[in-house]
Amino acid sequence: MPQTSVTDTLREYQSLLELLDDAYWEASCIAHKDMLYDIISIFSQEVAELNKLSIQDHHYPYEVITEGIRRIVPKLESLDEARELIIQRTQTLTDFRDILSSVLGILEDQLRTL
Repeated sequence: MPQTSVTDTLREYQSLLELLDDAYWEASCIAHKDMLYDIISIFSQEVAELNKLSIQDHHYPYEVITEGIRRIVPKLESLDEARELIIQRTQTLTDFRDILSSVLGILEDQLRTL
């Protein structure tokens, strides 16, 4: 399987960030908001670093940049297990399932190559 490009990774990460932002504002519990905020912060740092790359480099295979993103998979899996409790709106939940599987695929592929 070919590695995901920087462009494709950015698109997936930004889609996830939008859904996490929605989930944050929809969450009814401070503990859930804290968990979502932590994940949002880590992905925001990675996206910020990816956006620093030259546009000409966006066709290259994606490689993890920040240290936080290397450790995010267990937190995403935990969120996935509790998603129906944490994510309140049906639309956000449905979109989250689709995006999360893609993002986890990208991250797990990266962790295998490290």
